Amino acid sequence: MRQTLFYLGCFVLLICSCSTTQKQTSQAVTERLLPELVSGRYNVAFLIMDGVYNTELTAPYDIFQHTIFREGIKAMNVFTVANTLQPITTFEGLRLLPDYDYLTDSLPKIDILVVPSAEHHLDSDLEDEAMIRFVQRAAAEAQFVTSHCDGAFVLAKAGLLESIVSTTFPSDVAAFRKMFPQLDVRENVLFVHDDKYITSAGGAKSFEAALYLCQYLYGKAVTKRLAQGLVIDWDLEQVPHLVIPQRK
Repeated sequence: MRQTLFYLGCFVLLICSCSTTQKQTSQAVTERLLPELVSGRYNVAFLIMDGVYNTELTAPYDIFQHTIFREGIKAMNVFTVANTLQPITTFEGLRLLPDYDYLTDSLPKIDILVVPSAEHHLDSDLEDEAMIRFVQRAAAEAQFVTSHCDGAFVLAKAGLLESIVSTTFPSDVAAFRKMFPQLDVRENVLFVHDDKYITSAGGAKSFEAALYLCQYLYGKAVTKRLAQGLVIDWDLEQVPHLVIPQRK
């Protein structure tokens, strides 16, 4: 009997020890680590939330992050912002830890704002007043604002596309025009560049819009090398797009 109680006690201690170790490990894993923002680079903020689509986030993220491997250019610091520091879950099920909470953090200067598409960008996300205000503030100071797929709905809701030619996910063009009838919305193009705004059709073609911005900033040769590094065939002349001449 004593031997049985002894083994039972050892078992309980083992379980408690494992639980404590797991808790400590979990705390260590979730400890906040801010991204390194190298001085002299463009700061690129990606707006993320539950339901964000993988491709519209990762395609431009990959392109912009790889600029750090090119010499002689002003590369890009990339980071994510959300309305929380808790993990967010993408539409496809990836769990991501945001770098900054735009509700509570003092944010770095944002030179380029990227708005990927998310599951509810046609409905409930557009009612998120705090998120819309953040987009408005960030866009006011940014040198460039890019959207992918239905991210254009967020820009439109924020009032940023009133005098801007834009596009969105091909099958949502009709819904975009219905929701924002005052806008000049184009179709049959993969992206539109007007003023500091670049709106794209999204999906895998988010790569093209990101590469276009790189070519605009760095030139054709550097962008070709960026594309080759990700095994992407890149030729801007072969990509259906629209660039609106600068207004006087």
